[in-house]
Amino acid sequence: MEPTTTRRVANHWPWISGVVALGVAAALGLLVVLRESPLDLDAEWMDDVLAERVPSLQVLALLMDRLGGGPIGIFVVPLGLVALLLIARRPWGALFSIIAAALSAGAVQLLKSLFARARPEDILVIADFGSFPSGHVANAATLATTIVLLFGLTRSKAWVWMLGAGWIIAMALSRTYLGAHWVTDTIGGALIGIAVAVIVWAPFASRLEREPRPSKKAPQPTGAAATPLTPADGAPTLGAKQVSRVITPAGPARTP
Repeated sequence: MEPTTTRRVANHWPWISGVVALGVAAALGLLVVLRESPLDLDAEWMDDVLAERVPSLQVLALLMDRLGGGPIGIFVVPLGLVALLLIARRPWGALFSIIAAALSAGAVQLLKSLFARARPEDILVIADFGSFPSGHVANAATLATTIVLLFGLTRSKAWVWMLGAGWIIAMALSRTYLGAHWVTDTIGGALIGIAVAVIVWAPFASRLEREPRPSKKAPQPTGAAATPLTPADGAPTLGAKQVSRVITPAGPARTP
């Protein structure tokens, strides 16, 4: 492959991978709707979840429910990230994050109304209509991917990737534990959240590389540091003998 072609493919990988992920999510949604019944994977996973329900895990799952959706997950967390990025002098990062969050939420609601999948019967929380895809997991995936793209694109930041993956998996487990979603709903939500964040990141990538912006309050040199001295101001100068000594090349070394 020629270098120009390789560069072109590399520049388009976010669009390609994002569109592929969205296509896989849509195909998965179509599959579960055409089946008109839970997939074997969904049924087996839900049976295992129901057998493992204990009060302590339920408390954690309910906490994840609050953090991943409702006013906190939809407004507080995205707007809080925007505020932190603005404080860190990353305005393009703030714009990227809020657009990704809004488009991800919109895509989830569109697919929920399109597929209209029924939720599991053993649900422990109040939820809106439409099981596929999981909005909580999509929110978690969008947030995690956004943070990775802003702060984790170096080998030394592998821990950012691990934290992001852990957050997505924890949210997915909590949604199935509460009976709010089938496991395929959480897979679809993760694909949508990651795909939207990557697609939105692509046109911002070059600008994001130049952030954070320098602070306007950075101290500027003043007085003598701002204005160099000239000979008339008393700056030291070299005399004629010193100049000739500096520029005259040294003679050949003498040999005994």
